Amino acid sequence: MAQQSGDQRRSRLTEAYRDEAFLNSRSARSLRILSEYIEPQSRFEHFQIEDTIVFMGSARLLSREQAEQALQAAQQRGDDVSQAEKCLEMSAYYEAARELAYQLTTWSKQLPAEAQRFVVCTGGGPGIMEAANRGASEAQGLNVGLTISIPIEEFDNRYVTRELSFHFHYFFMRKFWFAYLAKAVVVFPGGFGTLDELFELLTLRQTQKMRKHLPVVLYGSAYWQEVINFDALIRHGMINPDDVQIFHVTDSVDDAFTYLTDHLKTYALAERGAIL
Repeated sequence: MAQQSGDQRRSRLTEAYRDEAFLNSRSARSLRILSEYIEPQSRFEHFQIEDTIVFMGSARLLSREQAEQALQAAQQRGDDVSQAEKCLEMSAYYEAARELAYQLTTWSKQLPAEAQRFVVCTGGGPGIMEAANRGASEAQGLNVGLTISIPIEEFDNRYVTRELSFHFHYFFMRKFWFAYLAKAVVVFPGGFGTLDELFELLTLRQTQKMRKHLPVVLYGSAYWQEVINFDALIRHGMINPDDVQIFHVTDSVDDAFTYLTDHLKTYALAERGAIL
């Protein structure tokens, strides 16, 4: 039997960092987690992105154009139009997120800074996320999308800057990148995911684990007053009255823009390099 040469033997060996079976194993979980920190960090550094404005909200909301088309189609089919009418009503939040992201991106591009400042960042999906990425894109600004591997097809949206589209396996690493670079957060109506992200940020602020100043806007007063009864939390002694000062509730794009830019000019621009 012919003996194999050294080169032949080496060609059959696989380095650990190329071994897919190992990398996908339980033993390599820490490496996978670390990669979701190091790889995004390297891209953010390359594109000089040091701070973001994070937009959160439902993936289910449609643009006004899409909602109008859906309502028209339901009417033509003779279907119950109540759901389509509700979607059209809620599309106002999509358009508000789109406009606010446009205004903030236009403002940020005028700042005298070498690095990219206050870049719009979303979860990279449809709905409010798409609206914010779309507004930033229409203002010809870079914008970030942090998608997650969940069993929903076509979760990403086409308005995210291609080089700044990230895809995560671990929810907690995705939420880390939301919080770590954020200098402001805008939260539109949403479901479980939005509430989870919102309350984590409010907890970080309340417990002062987040040392930087972070203005939080809740957009849509009627929605938030119905969905979260902050007054009841105060009445039952679950939070302090001052805790509701952590966020600002509004129904106006102009008010949200003024509130956010005033805070960013007062704190973030003066405290460059503040960390989580």
